[in-house]
Amino acid sequence: MVINENVLYSMGAETKQYSPSDFIFSEGDFAHYYYQIVEGEVKLNNYNEDGKEFIQNILSEGQCCGESILFIDKPYPMNAEALTECNILRLSKNLFFQLLEESPELYLEISNFLSQRLYYKYVMMQNISSLNPITRLKGLMDYLKSFHNDKSPYSFSIPLTRQQMANLTSLCVETVIRSFKKMEKECTVQIENRKILY
Repeated sequence: MVINENVLYSMGAETKQYSPSDFIFSEGDFAHYYYQIVEGEVKLNNYNEDGKEFIQNILSEGQCCGESILFIDKPYPMNAEALTECNILRLSKNLFFQLLEESPELYLEISNFLSQRLYYKYVMMQNISSLNPITRLKGLMDYLKSFHNDKSPYSFSIPLTRQQMANLTSLCVETVIRSFKKMEKECTVQIENRKILY
C-alpha cells in the first residue's frame, strides 16, 4: 500500500535515512509514526533469548511497516531493521489519523493492505507448522510468486537469499540448501548463477 508521497509531505512527513542494520523501530517501542519505504529493504524480525533471528517479513520500496500497530495501544511485537541503505518517509501518528479522516478512501486501501498482511501470516503459519522443509519453502515461494503475473514454471526469480529464506521459515541455512538441491533434481526449481527460478 502506497500513500502518495506528495500527500504525505503535504501532511508534514519527513524523510529519514537508515544504514544497513539500523533499527527503524524496536520490539517494545510504542508506535509514534507511519513509516513508508521510499528506497531500500527492511526486515521485520525478532531475536530469541539465544540471539537467533526469526524474520517475519521483508519489505521494499512502496511498502509501509508497522502500520497495524498504529491502530492499537500496544508496543511493537517485532523490530524493523534496515537490510540496505534506506530512505523512509515518516509521518506522526496524529497527522496520519488526520489524513485518514480527511481522505476516507485511504481507509479502504489500508484495510486491503492489512488483509494482505494477515493472509501472508496465515499462509506462513500453516507452512511453518509442517515438519517437511520442502513444504515450508514451497509455501513461501508460492506466496511470493502469487504477486507475479507469469505463473509458468521457472518464470519467477526468488528475490531472497538462502539465509533470508531460512530465517523466514525457521529452518537452518544448510537445510534450505539441501532442500533446494533436492527440488532442483525433482525439477521443481531451476538454479542458474545461484538464482532460484520457480
